[in-house]
Order: sequence, then structure tokens, then C-alpha cells
Amino acid sequence: MPEQGAGSADDSLLPGDTHSVVNRYESMVYGIAVTHTKCRGDADDVYQEVFLTYHRRQPEFNDEEHRRAWLITTTLNCARRSAQSSWRTRVVPLTPGVVVDTGADFTLATDEQNVLFRALRDLPETQRSVVYLFYFEDLPVARIAELLDVEPGTVKVRLSRGRAQMRELLLGGLFDE
Repeated sequence: MPEQGAGSADDSLLPGDTHSVVNRYESMVYGIAVTHTKCRGDADDVYQEVFLTYHRRQPEFNDEEHRRAWLITTTLNCARRSAQSSWRTRVVPLTPGVVVDTGADFTLATDEQNVLFRALRDLPETQRSVVYLFYFEDLPVARIAELLDVEPGTVKVRLSRGRAQMRELLLGGLFDE
């Protein structure tokens, strides 16, 4: 997994400085990728695709918030494409009864983190996106709505339902009240 470290908001990035962009946003992109693809191998592919796209296109941005929004949107789109790829829907094992492995299960440092991650990845994609962006990226509801191209009320509903479903998934586990 890429190192944590998003850099400070004061750092100015030159338009063609891909290395600085990767260093600043690697944990955000990888976090979104792994929560949406549900496995390390696919998350690695999405991570690489996002930064390769960034490097090839060299998009111009009004400010750092615009760059961050572009990276979030691109990561979500790449993760969706990965999950809906024809390989996932058409691969059949050569030996009957053999399950096709889509990648090693992603694990974190502690049991508590693993339980939270499994609960997050078990949410429907629409809820998982808003929960991740709200809690892990500290984005306000209005900004999430803008990024996902939905109404702020929709984000609030998805956030509320995501919280409720996570609470239900976590009851009886390490976080039993």
C-alpha cells in the first residue's frame, strides 16, 4: 500500500509535476480504490490507472481543490470500470468447482481496522462512496454532492443509510455496544 501523507495545502504544484501530485494524493486515491474494488490487486491497478491518466493528460486546474476533485472522480470511475469489466463477468474456471480468485483479500494492521474495512466494503457502492469521502477525506456534504453529481439531500440520505447499515454490520463484532 502506498505511504500515507497527503502534503500540506500550502504546497503549490506545477502543472507537469506528476511526482508531487502522486506524493500528495497517493493515500487518498489508494483508499478510494481499495474500498471500491475490495482487493489489493485491483486497487493497485486503479491507482496506477488514475496517475497514468493524470500524467498523460496533464490536466489544468483552477486550484488544488479542483485537482483533488478530479482525482476523486477519476478514481471512482476507474474503480467502477474495474468492477464492471468483462473479465469479471465472463471468466469461467477451467476446473469445475474451482472459484476464480479476483485478488487477495485486503487486510490492515489491527483486527479493529479489518472489521471496519469489511463493514465499509459491504455497503452498496453509493453509500460506500459518501461514507468514505465524508469520514476519510473530510469532505463536506455539499462538496460530495458536487463530486458525485447528486443533490446534497441525496448525499445526506446515503450517509444516514450507510451509517445505519455499518452500525448493523458491526453489532455483535468487536464494536458491540
